[in-house]
Amino acid sequence: MSETNADTDAAAKAGLGSAARAWWHSLARRERGLVLVAATVSGLFLTWALAVQPAWRTIERAAAERNVLEAQWQTMQGLATEAQQLRAAPPVSQPQAVAALQAASARLGSAGRLTLQGDRAVLTLNGVGTGALRDWLAAARTGARARPLEANLARAAQGYSGTLVVAIEGGL
Repeated sequence: MSETNADTDAAAKAGLGSAARAWWHSLARRERGLVLVAATVSGLFLTWALAVQPAWRTIERAAAERNVLEAQWQTMQGLATEAQQLRAAPPVSQPQAVAALQAASARLGSAGRLTLQGDRAVLTLNGVGTGALRDWLAAARTGARARPLEANLARAAQGYSGTLVVAIEGGL
């Protein structure tokens, strides 16, 4: 049965080929030229749309993506350098760590309240701005060598509110 199907398929293809040849020969010379031009234009358009244009867009985007990745790499290198500097820095004594945290908390004013609990410090925030919170975290990290353990913060129009728990090396 498969031989019959193969024979039928071959006959259909031959019929299509002969029909196409007959159609081609029935066209006037000018019409054949127009059909060739249309086929060439269509082929060029398909080549452009499927092969050239996507590659072109990729090349155009590559420079911008490379710049973004370069900026991310620079940021990561800066953070790695900062981490190495913090690891190499001498340890801070407990009284120095507490003093650094209290000084950073005092800069927050009434918007931040620091509570010391063993080897942890809990900062309660009420409407602290982004810059002030960033500065407090930087001071806690560099001045007190404190590590953030838990953050429960909510952002509102007046700033951040919630609690921030940090660990102090060696306990209090």
